[in-house]
Amino acid sequence: MGYSENWINMRLKSIEIKKGLTDQWNLHNVKDPSQHEALTDVICKTWSGKTVKEYKKFKGLKKESLKDNMTNIELVLNMLAEISASTITEVKNPQSFEENVQCAHDGGSVAAVARQSLEKELGKSVISPLNAEDTLLEQTKRIEKN
Repeated sequence: MGYSENWINMRLKSIEIKKGLTDQWNLHNVKDPSQHEALTDVICKTWSGKTVKEYKKFKGLKKESLKDNMTNIELVLNMLAEISASTITEVKNPQSFEENVQCAHDGGSVAAVARQSLEKELGKSVISPLNAEDTLLEQTKRIEKN
């Protein structure tokens, strides 16, 4: 699909981070896939302001993977949120779904602070409607200009 090698490596790392997070949830009494989805939504909504479904709609996606359609910045922020949630879960040792929700929120909050700080410096949002197809078209146009 035209992804750069760096992006592919980052995406592979994001898969590893998500696996560590789901392992933590499984160790902390959250094994139901629907609960995993709910916790993922908490993390995503906390750092980005959108649930996974809202984010996919924002990017014009149907069945495609949201992460496969994130910009580098979005992917890094999501990774920060997930690894933070995983580490917080490991340290706080939650035993109920509600306690896991709090850990998910806390992890998302770490990335939300980073996002807000970056957006302040840039003077614009880093939450992009661009999907992988749009990004590839932009890259092609830039190459053709040069």
